Amino acid sequence: MPVKDVLDEFWRKRSGPVVLATVSASGLPNAAYCEAVNVFREDKIVIADNGFECTRRNILAGSKGCILFSTEDGRSYQVKGPMEYQTEGPIYDDMMRWLYPRFAGKAAIALTIEEIDRGSEKLYG
Repeated sequence: MPVKDVLDEFWRKRSGPVVLATVSASGLPNAAYCEAVNVFREDKIVIADNGFECTRRNILAGSKGCILFSTEDGRSYQVKGPMEYQTEGPIYDDMMRWLYPRFAGKAAIALTIEEIDRGSEKLYG
């Protein structure tokens, strides 16, 4: 099943903030709650960097990421993949269109979807 179909099935039912997890070059994990989040095209989830210093360092050091979220029906999902940190370009421009004005929008954190899991069940990847 294409990633778009899998993502469409549950992303629109998302409830509350997401958790973005990264890891430092030395292996130290980091997690941050994120409210400013959206899907870009079919294969990326974009989070606005509104001051995530540790997260930024981890991404620039090559960390892959995991986005954890739950849906209205109480199910939880993990979306995993490589990440990009963008301060200009089409992903950043798209983020600035949907980002609430009260947020800083320093950069767009884009996770390219390689894997989607619901508990121990692999839905994609």
